[in-house]
Amino acid sequence: MSIPRIGLVGSGSWAERTHAPALAAHPGVAFTGVWGRRPEAAAALAAAHGVPAHSGEDGFAELLATSDALAFALPPDVQAPLATRAAEAGRHLLLDKPIATEVATARALADAVTTAGVASVVFTTMRFAPSSAAWLAGLAGRDGWITGRAEWFGGLYGSDADPSPDSPWRRAKGGLWDVGPHALSVLLAVLGDIEAVTAVRGAPDLTHLVLRHASGATSSAALTLSAPKAAAGVSVTFRGTEGVESLPEGRDTSVTSFTAAIDALLTAIDTKTPHPCDVRFGARLTELLAQAEGQLKAAGA
Repeated sequence: MSIPRIGLVGSGSWAERTHAPALAAHPGVAFTGVWGRRPEAAAALAAAHGVPAHSGEDGFAELLATSDALAFALPPDVQAPLATRAAEAGRHLLLDKPIATEVATARALADAVTTAGVASVVFTTMRFAPSSAAWLAGLAGRDGWITGRAEWFGGLYGSDADPSPDSPWRRAKGGLWDVGPHALSVLLAVLGDIEAVTAVRGAPDLTHLVLRHASGATSSAALTLSAPKAAAGVSVTFRGTEGVESLPEGRDTSVTSFTAAIDALLTAIDTKTPHPCDVRFGARLTELLAQAEGQLKAAGA
């Protein structure tokens, strides 16, 4: 079988630090090129890895023509229409989270993937980082959980933050949409699907979620991108009949984690078996986050 050809759609800092290095170093794929909205950024990133650069409408068509799959590192509402086009063209997808911020758009992308019969994986870091993925898999195989809590306190936009990244969508949508997918992904992995969401806004950009799972368990999450440095950090805890389990410290890098996501996509392509974190999973995350956002808007938060 020929080595799958994977192109990168996106040329920002996340693509530069994570996606491109992982694709370039992966022995099981051929890195076919970089497409970016800014031609100069696409050219610089592509040159760093010795692959072709693309931009504009014609450039996207060129990358599609030379790739079997596309990896995305774009804002969600830029990613979704391009990923839909790629699926319709028969390309497999390695998507960033959230896959979209509008429910209809997320469902349309999921439908396009299903209709085309292509493989998809949505990259949420802790579901693929080797240390946390192994921990979650072990917990998911046990019964008796009654509750879980996930806290994602990012310091990107805190008052004492270092120069913040140029990411307008993150500033506009906040921690709910940026780190919310991470929190929901780990709670879903262990406690199962969520049937009710309650959202409350605390300090600016601090969102609290209370969740009821179909399993009967309940859970909660605290999400922000504006924590002061001293308060920043991530924690995940589950409690049940066998005791308390907390997220172990891991030394996995973002490149290591994304490499595992590439492996997952290759397995899904080879076996024709959907991955648990496929586009339908991504659409479910968007549905839950949209419910929470709707409650916050209704409350004037």
